Amino acid sequence: MAESLAQHRSALLALGTALVPEMVEGTIALTAPDIDPAIYEGVETVKDLSYGPHQRNVLDVYRRTDVPGGRPVLVYVHGGGFVRGAKDSDQTPYFANLGAWAAQQGWVAVVINYRLAPEFGYPSGAQDVAAAITWTVDNVAAHGGDPSRIFLAGQSAGAMHIADYVVGHGGYGPHGRAVAGAILVSCLYDVSRASHNATHRAYWGEDTAAWADYASLPGLLETDLPLLLTVGEFDEPEFQDHAAQFVTAWHARHGSYPPMQRLYGQNHLTPVYAIGSRWDVLGPLLAGFIEVNS
Repeated sequence: MAESLAQHRSALLALGTALVPEMVEGTIALTAPDIDPAIYEGVETVKDLSYGPHQRNVLDVYRRTDVPGGRPVLVYVHGGGFVRGAKDSDQTPYFANLGAWAAQQGWVAVVINYRLAPEFGYPSGAQDVAAAITWTVDNVAAHGGDPSRIFLAGQSAGAMHIADYVVGHGGYGPHGRAVAGAILVSCLYDVSRASHNATHRAYWGEDTAAWADYASLPGLLETDLPLLLTVGEFDEPEFQDHAAQFVTAWHARHGSYPPMQRLYGQNHLTPVYAIGSRWDVLGPLLAGFIEVNS
């Protein structure tokens, strides 16, 4: 008998919210087997294209060759606590599942690697996002994409790099902002309130008094760029805290509810891990956001 939504949610809840290896491995075990193999059918992947001088400055492009050109483009930036992570994996279906799923929507997906801490600290992530956007504007038409309809999406550390890019931390590159919208999945918005853990210090530096200047919250409250923000029901508590702070600050500034979605039955990892599966909650939100803002 197929697992029910209630059973799946209970299994995720039992893993807890702490980002420890057992939670990550348990989440993979609960999501990877349910990704529909059909999402890969008819999808062409061009791998390891260089967008910058460092060996980590590479990206993959996903597309369907039987769909006309001029398609929306989704640029995805992975998470990993600033110190790890990659655009794909030989051991898991992530993030090929996202790239292939996006191609099945009739889009072009660009999934990037970026330089990692501690070798590269703040704002190297935003600088690499800017370089990847420059590459995308210059090259995506050859892969069927529309360089005037680029959407940025990232999770966790990837979301923070995108937030920094959106508010101008690290520069926009020669093409300016050049994006039509940004999707931030489980983001920390006020760096001054971030925990002083090892991975945060590796990226933002040991001088924690300087972190206040790195907050993306003020700029996000003022940007006119369309945003879609999410936090998981079972997200790590620090991410829930920052999401709540963003909601309060947005309402105080604009007098309206912000573009924040609380994803029912999702933990820190599953919004992206479950794309292409029957547990997908983020995918429909992405599709609606891109349709409305294209």
